[in-house]
Amino acid sequence: MERLKSPEEGHVSICFLNPALVGMDPPSKPDAPPHGAHAGCKKSVPAMDLQLLEHRVRVTSINKPSLALYTHSLVKFIFLPHRTRCKFFSITESPEDYTVMLDEEGFNELPPSEHLKVAEHTWRVLNVLANGFSSSAVPNVGVTKIAKSVIAPLAEHNVSVLMFSTYRTDYILIREDDLPVVFNTLSGELNIYKEDDGELVRINLGNDNEMKKDIVFSQTVHPVLSPKNKYCILAVDQDHFPSISSILLDVMFYSNSLKDNPPGSSPDVDSIHFFALSLIDGYISIVMDAETQKRFPTDLLLTSSSEELWRMVRIGGQPLGFDECGIVAQIAGPLADLDISAYYISTFNFDHALVPEEDIDNVIQLLRERQNQQ
Repeated sequence: MERLKSPEEGHVSICFLNPALVGMDPPSKPDAPPHGAHAGCKKSVPAMDLQLLEHRVRVTSINKPSLALYTHSLVKFIFLPHRTRCKFFSITESPEDYTVMLDEEGFNELPPSEHLKVAEHTWRVLNVLANGFSSSAVPNVGVTKIAKSVIAPLAEHNVSVLMFSTYRTDYILIREDDLPVVFNTLSGELNIYKEDDGELVRINLGNDNEMKKDIVFSQTVHPVLSPKNKYCILAVDQDHFPSISSILLDVMFYSNSLKDNPPGSSPDVDSIHFFALSLIDGYISIVMDAETQKRFPTDLLLTSSSEELWRMVRIGGQPLGFDECGIVAQIAGPLADLDISAYYISTFNFDHALVPEEDIDNVIQLLRERQNQQ
């Protein structure tokens, strides 16, 4: 049994610390990512393994008129984490609904209601390890490179994935029933570890021939939409979080009336209201548009020293569902070929990629050419 020592005594917290997003520029060395943590590296890429986190996650959707039924629970998860057992929580507001991903401990604290849609499966979470550890000195592999080594092979074996990028790292969500297929599909190139008593233990992957699925993969190229909003990817130190709580409450629960985005309406191509907040193992990450960011004290939000802005690519003309494979690969694969960085956030109905503002025209042209070739 092979073990990797924890970087901190008695505790493992594996996540990529983006050197471009903690108030300093990336180190000036040849293999430093050109766009920060989520860029494709043209030169050397650090050895990559995966960690299977302990969280068992449920994916839910709250329709907007029913948000008041869940405000109490959501406020507790976000602002009073000491009053909940939930350790993996994210909420994403899109024009259609609120997508809430949370571990089973948190899910059991949500009030049952006909207004809460719940994806059928339980999802497990994979995180990426570079050279065995997470470190600000190691360039993050990023979602575009994960597509080549992880997402595309899984799609070819009929494994559907969800992605959730945060300020620090990328999470890959896979259905628990697909774990044997995932282990065996990726075992030729990667090691997969889990935490055991403060150490990382390599998972025994079993018999390859017994666990692989038949390959009948056929990718659908979905239409894309790019609103004109500019977005920021931010983090907040836990000590500073109370100082922005009143503004955050207003932004999340009171600022956007239903009449601005009536249920069932199509999003405006010029503007999409999109807000994502995650609190995972104590780390807080926020995605918001640049106009919303102006409401917050600038000295309390961590962002890149260059204050890089991002544009959105929204994937899907109709709700995508959870069974289709290759949706993430449709975006991340072509971007990796061009060394364009990307953050990726899956929601209950659609997927969303954030790319650097200066690259948006090239990205849209590339994706629409691929759609026309289908």
